[in-house]
Order: sequence, then C-alpha cells, then structure tokens
Amino acid sequence: MRGAASAVRSAESPSGAAFPGAFDGIDLSGRGAVVAAVSGGGDSLALLFLLRDHLTRYQPDVGLVAVTVDHGIRPEAAMEAAAVAALCGRFGIRHRTMRWTDAKPVSGLQQAAREARYALLARAADEAGAGLVLTGHTLDDQLETVAMRKRRGDGRGLAGIAPATLYDGRLWVARPLLEARREGLRNYLRGIGIEWHEDPSNKDPKYERARTRLTLAGEASIAEDGAHAGLIAEMRRAAAERVSLGERAAALIRRHARRVSTGLYRLGREFAVERDREAATYALRILLAVVGGRAQLPDASRGSALLKWMSEAGARATLSRSVVEARADGLYLYREMRGLPLPGGVIPGQVWDGRHRIGPEAREAGEIAPFGREAAAALAAPDCEEPAALARAALAAEPALWRGVECLGHAPAVPLAAPWARFLPWFDLAPAQAATELVGGRPLPASPLAR
Repeated sequence: MRGAASAVRSAESPSGAAFPGAFDGIDLSGRGAVVAAVSGGGDSLALLFLLRDHLTRYQPDVGLVAVTVDHGIRPEAAMEAAAVAALCGRFGIRHRTMRWTDAKPVSGLQQAAREARYALLARAADEAGAGLVLTGHTLDDQLETVAMRKRRGDGRGLAGIAPATLYDGRLWVARPLLEARREGLRNYLRGIGIEWHEDPSNKDPKYERARTRLTLAGEASIAEDGAHAGLIAEMRRAAAERVSLGERAAALIRRHARRVSTGLYRLGREFAVERDREAATYALRILLAVVGGRAQLPDASRGSALLKWMSEAGARATLSRSVVEARADGLYLYREMRGLPLPGGVIPGQVWDGRHRIGPEAREAGEIAPFGREAAAALAAPDCEEPAALARAALAAEPALWRGVECLGHAPAVPLAAPWARFLPWFDLAPAQAATELVGGRPLPASPLAR
C-alpha cells in the first residue's frame, strides 16, 4: 500500500462482476463468519473486496473478518498492517492484526514463519467463531510453485497448491482464486480505486520464487497467448492423478489393514498380491509413515521393494521408524523404539511423536514418556488375540503417564495420521480419512469445497 491516505480513491462498494463464480466452489453456508487473510498485497486485497461483495449480495448473514499477520521480521510490516486496518475501517470491515512475537530462528526462518502464520490465522478464526480461512493465492502462484517443484523432480508436488488445506486437523484454509491471474486481480483493484503494497521480496533474486516469477514473466512476454498452457495442463493432470491414486490407496487400506491392538496393525497376506501395484505401494508407504509417526512418506522405491518382500514369512525389516514383521497370517507393523520422545512434562494439545495429540484431560502432575518394554510386559493381558510378543512390543512405544518410576497407564491422547497431522492438502483427503479411521482418530471436518 502506498499510504493509508491514498489507499482508497472511492468509498463505493466494489463489484465482483469481473470474477463471476469465484466463490461458487466454496461452501460458505451455515457459517457465522469467515476469515480473509490480508497482507495488503494485490492478491489478498482483491480477495477481500471480492469476498465482501459476494457475502453482501448472496450471504449477508455470514460475517467477514480480515486478518493481517505481522511476522515482526521487516520493520515496514507494522505500518503495512496499520494501512490494511485503516482501509478496512473505511469500508466497515472487521480487522485484526496478529503479531508473531516469538523469538525468530537463525535457520529455517521461512518455514517457521509459515507455521506461525497458520497458527495465528487459526487463533484469529477461533476467536471470531469462523471455521474457514480464505487466502488469495492465484494461478500465477500455482505456475511458480509447479515450476519450482518440477525443477526438483517432485512428482506429487506437480499437482500444485491444493484448493483447500486442513490445518492442525481442525481448520480448513481455502483458496478460491486459484483460477485467477494476478494482473487481472490488480486491474480489478485499479477499477475500484484500491491501491496495494508490493512486497520487495517478490522481486529479490535471492529467493527462488522471485527468480521463478521473473523467468515465467519473461517467457510470457516473448510468447503467444497461452504461453504456460502446457504447464497448466501438466499441473491439472498431476492433480487428477494424485486424487485418483489417493482414492485407490484409501480403498486398499480399508480392505486390508486392521488395528489389532494398541499401536499394532496387520495387513492381510492378500495385500501383497493386489493387482494395482501403484496403489498398493502408496498405501504401504502411507501406513509406514502413520505407524512410524513420520510427516513424510518413505521413498517410493523402498516401499515398492518392501511390498515385494512381503511374501517371505518370517522376515523382519524396519522402514520409516516402523518395524515390519511378515508372519504366516499377515504383515504386522508397529513403531520401533528408536528415536522416541524423551520424558517431558504433560502439555495438553501437544503432538507426541507425530502419532498422538495429548488430550485436555491429561494430568498436570508427572511426565509423559513411552511405556517401555518393562511396563508393557507387566500389563495384565494384551487387548487382542494377536501374538503377545508383538502386542507388547507395540505397546512399549505408546505414550504413558509416569510419576517418577511409577507408570500410571495410558496417556489420554487422540491418535493422528502422522503425514497429515499438521497440513492436509485436499488432494490427499481420501487416504487421510482412511488412515484416520484405521488409527481410531477423530473424524476430519468436512471439506469446504462444494464439488
């Protein structure tokens, strides 16, 4: 924004006629409020006024809250947030500035800032009674993301930015402008007399995205219309394939996988001979990450090799922190003891080992730590008919409450599907739902996409 005083040239209510149907794919019905993430840049301001116009025309009972996150990294950020607040005040839009006041890490600052941004938006949404956050990502953002991932050879990532992402298992973040071009949104703002702030980092070549943006702009300037049509088509094919593969893997998980005792899972022998090898490999990789508490799936080639090995009864392997034992009646999976969290204070809501969220009813006294082999062996009886040794081995890696050397029993916790415990792209909703059902987690909130 070039200044709060010049930010508004017209106080008339802007019209979203330039982008008809932008919100048709988002289910806004029955919501008390929605949050628009507004940085002050052109994309987010266009989102704000298009959304305001849509709600005024079609869903006046839904409240709108604009939220600006000040990461406290650039000195100009506070002034930019104040300019957004002033602009919102001019148009009667509720606004909040959320500040990231934590100490900033020396390395991994961008990732930490992303985590902080989502957490602050979620807190603002909770306090506003809003179950949905909308952001202003555009087709240009998609192209940049896909181009960067293509250079890295990220196959799944070629699907691009998901139209919606579930954050922390509870809050959906939707992106209704993924089909809109950046320049078109800026033309819309020019037409209604709204000026915006240009983040200088968008043109700083030290950032990969800025370099990619400049490259794509150069390609478009020397080509005919539709310069990036091939990249867009590739992205859409990748997205459709990712969804399809996820749905097939989800069906295999539901058909073959069972939780047979606390922390112990079994795959039937027939899983190893499934004809859809691609989906079976993907399903196995998901299960390994879920059981091992990993945010990332194991390598596809290693998952494929393990699937071939499954027919060898009596074999044992470890992959992605999961122990895999092939027996006559199936393949058993459980968390290995290596790399488990150290004993620590009980913090309700914390994610433990990527596999459990500690419940609010957890006792404040004592510590949380794995059962360990001795406490697991002392348990009166396994809660299943499976081999007792496997049941106890699995239980040994589960979270327990301790007071000194005394084990108080299971820690109150909700199981999680580890790969998606923090961020669940809409593309992966089907396998995430199947994995969540398998571990006995809470049902995922319904997708806001009306399609």
